[in-house]
Amino acid sequence: MPEDCSPSDTPATFGGRLDLSNFIFKGDPSSPRRSGRLSATAPPPATTTTSSRPSTPSKRKSPPIAHHKPDSESFSSSAAASTKKRKRKASGYAPPSTYAHLPLLPDRIAENLLVLFIGLNPGVETARTGHAYAHPSNLFWKLLYSSGITPRRCYAEEDDRMPELFSLGLTNIVARPSRNGSELSKAEMDAGVSVLDAKAREFRPEVLCVVGKSIWESIWRVRHGTAVGKQFKYGWQDDEERMGAVEGEWEGARVFVATSTSGLAASMGPKEKEEVWRRLGCWVEKRRAEREAASRGTVD
Repeated sequence: MPEDCSPSDTPATFGGRLDLSNFIFKGDPSSPRRSGRLSATAPPPATTTTSSRPSTPSKRKSPPIAHHKPDSESFSSSAAASTKKRKRKASGYAPPSTYAHLPLLPDRIAENLLVLFIGLNPGVETARTGHAYAHPSNLFWKLLYSSGITPRRCYAEEDDRMPELFSLGLTNIVARPSRNGSELSKAEMDAGVSVLDAKAREFRPEVLCVVGKSIWESIWRVRHGTAVGKQFKYGWQDDEERMGAVEGEWEGARVFVATSTSGLAASMGPKEKEEVWRRLGCWVEKRRAEREAASRGTVD
């Protein structure tokens, strides 16, 4: 079975107009004009002459508004840089009590699914809404459609109907919510591997789709006792990596490792992610057509 697919302008006006007559020199022409700015630092002349020109020290000392703009821009740049630094700061492990106020997300599973998707764990937005991959920046639902896994665009609010509508299920390797994956420990991720195996044995999906490299790293570490290292690859895994097998009864679910769909995962661009997901989509389209044909034959 092939797995891959091949207006008019209005002149600007000032709120007030300057009375230029105030700035016309009316003193003795034999007396040199002096800048108000220089008079602040230079010593007064030995002889003075009376000038009828009004003194305007306050206007000369008050800088134009435009002089404040660079300071404002500099402040804005500094604030932006500070914000970026805060965003780059990675959070560390957060115990379960940190998000204990958030509800757990139920699995969306049924028997004999085409694909059971394995996510990392519910994010804060997902836990608050009660729907999988609910954060607006998450690409999961977009990738399902663009890859061909679903025949139409679906949304997080439909997660509970995915088994019924498209024979697709949803679960996670870690059940508890957190803000991001760095707040989970390797130990609790590894502990979730046996739970995934048990779910595969019970519901027997044709394929387990691992949504993200870190999940597969945990599965590999538990099963092989070592890091996956250079052996890691996206896409279909070797046949011996099937999960949930029951000896003499069921060979287990095939494993497909897909890219993370989190908006925080930027190591791959959208196009690269879509290329990986499309490989699974091609298989799903073919297998769904086969199931529908078999179903029609049974009815006939």
